Amino acid sequence: MTTDEILFGLGLTVALAVGSQLLASWLRIPALIVLLPTGFVAGALTDDVDPHRLLGAAFEPLVSLSVALILYDSGLGLDMRKLTGDTRRIVVRLIVLGVPLTMAGAALLAAPLLDLSAGAAVMLGAILVVSGPTVVGPLLGFVRPAERVGRILLWEGSLVDPIGGILGAVVFSGVIHETRVGSGTHVLHFTLSLGVGLAGGLVGSGLLWLLMRWLRFGEVLAATAQLATVVAVAAACDIARDDAGLLAAIIMGLAVANLKSFDLPEHRPVSETIVQLSIGLLFISISATITPESVADVALPALGLVVALVVLVRPLLAYLATRGTDLTTGEWCFIGWMDPRGIVAAATASTFSTQLTAQGIGGASKILPVTFLVIVATVTLYGLTATPVARRLRVVRAAG
Repeated sequence: MTTDEILFGLGLTVALAVGSQLLASWLRIPALIVLLPTGFVAGALTDDVDPHRLLGAAFEPLVSLSVALILYDSGLGLDMRKLTGDTRRIVVRLIVLGVPLTMAGAALLAAPLLDLSAGAAVMLGAILVVSGPTVVGPLLGFVRPAERVGRILLWEGSLVDPIGGILGAVVFSGVIHETRVGSGTHVLHFTLSLGVGLAGGLVGSGLLWLLMRWLRFGEVLAATAQLATVVAVAAACDIARDDAGLLAAIIMGLAVANLKSFDLPEHRPVSETIVQLSIGLLFISISATITPESVADVALPALGLVVALVVLVRPLLAYLATRGTDLTTGEWCFIGWMDPRGIVAAATASTFSTQLTAQGIGGASKILPVTFLVIVATVTLYGLTATPVARRLRVVRAAG
């Protein structure tokens, strides 16, 4: 590509990302409802926004680092002082029970519905484990559910993303090397990735303390230093273990938000702007890589998978996670009605599907379009129904 073509493609991608978010704000709907179809249509009409043409081999690393920044920002909004009692118990159950239950349910359903090989089905199941603060947060902002319910969903979405990202990397390695899922090798790799992410998060938190407390830069320069530290630590962790940087990023965010030694300003215009732009660019770019033909081939079976996940898997998980707690029927039902997929699912599918297809894994070419359809369907469904469902279940926060 020429320099002019690259400049035009990058400019068009930014314009579509920001324009979609402005339109969604004006329409008062979640931005993903506009971003995903916009990127898909742009990719179908022109190859000027194809990220693989624009960025080449740099696209996937940039996606990983952008997601790390997004998760760091989500960690800044999590207050551990409010994660107590039944709230903490439910969040832990949603993670511990939800990851294997959702992965197994999605994989078992996807194999016959989409005619996938066992490896491709397990890979898709691992991808669809994640939810994410980039979609849950805006939806909750529209609905304004009871504080405890909103807190549970935000914590679940923020914590399951890095775990799901690491799980996806481990499953990908297992599928490529044809090792049995659940074997000791998988457990070891998963544990090592968690360890690298945890260590990176602790080291990164120490670096942030040094920058924010000891050196005491101005607000703008401090925000820039934070973002640089997150990117550097996430990159180092990803080099050591795939996607370990996601866990490190959210640990750093949690540390900055919850340790008294950090003095975090209430408003963060620099980082918030970068995160908002990153979300838009990622969804436009990833959606642009999906062809209409690939979507048409899997549309109906993917819809069947969505129905099963929404009607069967998520409600079962919500019931198991809230059983024996003091949540009301309306509260646990609403938790069972909120499980949209977001940027980590899209990024993981984009990263691994092409490589699995190149390795000749049966059905691997369907992973990215199916993930795209699941994201579109769940975001649209929950985005349009969350408010009336919350009102019907009487879990809407009182005004004032």
